[in-house]
Amino acid sequence: MKQADSFEELYRQVRLRKVPFFVAFAVIVTLTYSFLYILDFIPEPITEEVTEEAVEETEIISESEAVSEISEPVSSVVPVKIEISEPAVVSGSAKLPRSIYIDALDKEIKVLNPDSRVIADLDEALLSGVVRHPDSADFSEDGNVFILGHSSYLPNVFNKNFQAFNGIQNLAWGDTIRVNTDDTEYIYRVQEVYKAKASAVFVPNTPGEARLTLATCNSFGSKDDRFMVEAVLVDTKTL
Repeated sequence: MKQADSFEELYRQVRLRKVPFFVAFAVIVTLTYSFLYILDFIPEPITEEVTEEAVEETEIISESEAVSEISEPVSSVVPVKIEISEPAVVSGSAKLPRSIYIDALDKEIKVLNPDSRVIADLDEALLSGVVRHPDSADFSEDGNVFILGHSSYLPNVFNKNFQAFNGIQNLAWGDTIRVNTDDTEYIYRVQEVYKAKASAVFVPNTPGEARLTLATCNSFGSKDDRFMVEAVLVDTKTL
């Protein structure tokens, strides 16, 4: 009889503490989620599967369709289309960008040059810096160098490369951007800054004309809008 009374008393105690237990559990889960969110450890949902074949369908189109030069601040969302026709020919490591310095933001960022066009590989490279798209031009000949980088405006991120291109939307006509290879510094002047829909991103190939295009990028498979900066080469310096 005493054993039955003991079980009954234990059951009564559990029932009495059930509500405080669930309240404490909910608070702990909420605080843990908030902590991971601040550190940018919460993964973004995948809305659709992007395959390597889908990437290979993109191509950089000709200069004849390039957008005209403007000096006004970003004020609207415009469609931009990334189209890639022929892979660029890389003539050597000295012709690849190694770092980029944005004077107006006082920011220097490492540039990676992956050979792979697989989205997972490109996203992995973005964790270590900004990425020159492997199908855009290098410095072996005049063309458009297309560089993408993360931007995140969370107050704290574990990996600072998630904030690599923070603020590029605030650049204005005439601001300078310097891109360094192993032996040369290429100095560009900003021509245009605008917001673009990722569903139709336009990057002119501009063969024979040295240009630079920067783009914010959550992921190579992301459909989010992004900021674009277009610049033209104005000078070079031997390092």
